[in-house]
Amino acid sequence: MPKSSLGQHFLFDPNLMDRIVKSAGNLNNSTIIEIGPGPGGLTRALLESPAHSIIAIEQDLRFKPVLELLKQKYPNKFDFILDDALKINLQTLGQEPRLIIANLPYNIATILLINWLDYIRSFSQLILMFQKEVADRLVAKPGSKAYGRLSILVQWLADVDDIFDIAPGSFFPPPKVYSTVVRLTPLSEPRFKANPYTLQNLTKTVFGQRRKMIRHSLRGLTNDAQSILHQANIAETLRPEDLTLEQFCTLANLLDKEKN
Repeated sequence: MPKSSLGQHFLFDPNLMDRIVKSAGNLNNSTIIEIGPGPGGLTRALLESPAHSIIAIEQDLRFKPVLELLKQKYPNKFDFILDDALKINLQTLGQEPRLIIANLPYNIATILLINWLDYIRSFSQLILMFQKEVADRLVAKPGSKAYGRLSILVQWLADVDDIFDIAPGSFFPPPKVYSTVVRLTPLSEPRFKANPYTLQNLTKTVFGQRRKMIRHSLRGLTNDAQSILHQANIAETLRPEDLTLEQFCTLANLLDKEKN
């Protein structure tokens, strides 16, 4: 029985599992890392691909026997780690090219992705399933309600595409919301120059007050918000959700310049 405390909702439709695998394109000689394989449905679909190896990370010890059977069947292709994915540095696993393909546990999906941003260029692609509401935030554009800090930090480092939605009835137990499979293709360099720590702090501060005009929400970061906004050619009356990624990077650079 899936544990709600671990955010477990297992996909059981083999056609959807195959579609997820095919979304990654050419998998020849790649290492695929799967988070939360559970009973191994998606894992089996991955093992049928031409990937070099599959490494699964599972926290729930109840699935150890299933994973051990898969390892016996695919001794040269499959391995697993019984641990919390939040504690593991995935860039140390397997050979390149390295991908993550996973139906992420709902309760830690966003935290996992934010952690991976620190070394996202270690992966050629990430094919990830999220609750639709989270996926909408990942692909959101300025001016939309879903646009926010997560949109900016992810789109700064990767191209993001929502591939397809999955209805609740395709899972056991069925979640209360739709899910969406998302493809992230890391960029070789950030889309615009900016200090990552400044950009993280800036977006955290202003989106923590997203209904305020930008001249007010910047006050905790600078003594002269009016000057910073003037230099960036940004109207003082705009709200954080109206600013583009490039404008946020410009503000981050000006804040760093002011400190130095």
